[in-house]
Amino acid sequence: MTSAERELLNLYRELNPGQQQTVQDFLTFLSSRPQGDVPVEVPQPVVIERPDHESVVKAIKRLRATYPMLEPNKLLHDTSDQMSRHMIHSVPAVEVIDELERVFKRHYESHIAKLRQD
Repeated sequence: MTSAERELLNLYRELNPGQQQTVQDFLTFLSSRPQGDVPVEVPQPVVIERPDHESVVKAIKRLRATYPMLEPNKLLHDTSDQMSRHMIHSVPAVEVIDELERVFKRHYESHIAKLRQD
């Protein structure tokens, strides 16, 4: 669930039953209207150069800043896997960071593809 969805749900829960029904009726009305071809604004990554001798933790922070449109909880599994490779299995930071960059790019491309489908 996105932060916007959580916000809507919290606001909805604060309403009385009559207001909740009004919201549901309005959403039903909106969803029944033809949407047309609304151009999708594709969020672009923020260009942040990769510094020399970067740590894995700093790389994760840089990549999160590079791709602010991605939800951190969706990246948690992949980033923790890469951190484990580095810390437990002694994979060099450069290799782990290269893989993290690929992971973030894949998540970004998936995010963009989903935006275009909706």
